[in-house]
Amino acid sequence: MKSILGKKVGMTQVFTEQGEVVPVTVVESGEIVVVQKKTVEKDGYDAIQVGFGKVKPKNVTKPIKGHFEKAKLEPKKFLREFKVDNIDDYEIGQKIGVEVFQAGDKVDVIGTSKGKGFAGSIKRHGHHRGPMSHGSKFHRLRGSLGASAYPAKVVKGTKAHGHMGHERVTVLNLEVIKVDVDKNAILLKGAIPGPKKGLVKIRETVRFNK
Repeated sequence: MKSILGKKVGMTQVFTEQGEVVPVTVVESGEIVVVQKKTVEKDGYDAIQVGFGKVKPKNVTKPIKGHFEKAKLEPKKFLREFKVDNIDDYEIGQKIGVEVFQAGDKVDVIGTSKGKGFAGSIKRHGHHRGPMSHGSKFHRLRGSLGASAYPAKVVKGTKAHGHMGHERVTVLNLEVIKVDVDKNAILLKGAIPGPKKGLVKIRETVRFNK
């Protein structure tokens, strides 16, 4: 499966040859380097570990520094794993760029959504409010949370107030509009999760396309 890591730059628009306006998100990738190869015999699965992003040496912990020294590579800010079909196609130190994709490809984008702080259940989950008249004691409260004597607890996953956003989000089946190898940038049709400068993973889509 083809995959890369990138940094969300922002949104803009491009024009097709037919004169249509297409909203696109620009993702800057840069050099992604293979740090470690994981095999079924040793780790139980086939995958490659890759590093991405510049980092100051003072911000690297000793375990991570030793991990990169073992591979004879400069430390990177992020470490992620990619599942691959054939582990023999990759070597430690090999660089992966945006050229693995081309215009017209369908991809999935994985990122962390923007955090929105603490929110009530109406804003967070779209719950209905109570009557706003003076006699009502229930306006924007959370409402019932479940059973009483049994099981005498709030079931995990109950929709209630709490931290909104800052969750792993996957957007499926986006189209690659353009790949700029010289600038290490890739243009994707539509919006992707996360703030500007946020880390995203772009992979070959898992959705079946006819």
